[in-house]
Amino acid sequence: MEEPAEILRSDRVELRRWRMSDRGALERAIHESLDHLLPWMPWAANRGEEQTAHFLARNQEEWESGQAFGYAITSDAAVIGSCGLFRRIGEGGLEIGYWLHPQWTGRGLATMAAAALVRQGFLLPDIDRIEIRHDAANRASGAVALRLGFTEVERVQAPEGPVAPGEVGVDVVWRMTAAQWRARTAEDAGRAR
Repeated sequence: MEEPAEILRSDRVELRRWRMSDRGALERAIHESLDHLLPWMPWAANRGEEQTAHFLARNQEEWESGQAFGYAITSDAAVIGSCGLFRRIGEGGLEIGYWLHPQWTGRGLATMAAAALVRQGFLLPDIDRIEIRHDAANRASGAVALRLGFTEVERVQAPEGPVAPGEVGVDVVWRMTAAQWRARTAEDAGRAR
């Protein structure tokens, strides 16, 4: 199975594969981001050194098995968030997930990170679609999908209902197909000439 690159660059951010040595930087980023993460990320309520170590170890295992490819989002070598490509939407598909430290939001960095993931995802063999899923109340995640040219394909009641305090329990699913990505890439290349 082909793996993605361990380092992805996109303008003002660099994504690099998580390492066990990132534990302190990740714990710091999560701690400083708790108010920002708690409304949307149920895992943020139960964070600690043990959970961070488990997250990093699980990232290594999932990368090696090809189930998920987790990256630290960095800017000027500082860890400012996390993102990844996940094989949890069926054959031929990848889902993107991301979060940023609130000090770094509002600058287009989440969009740059997600764009790097999309580019890398469609370079992998047999990937025909990439999706972004988020709770309907999380408009910032939806704005990233919209800026990247994803199409909203459905809104579905989350089977488990809201799982974090800011959620309403409705999942919004955005999708981009490989054909859409190729057309968009060709269009962007044409404008650059």
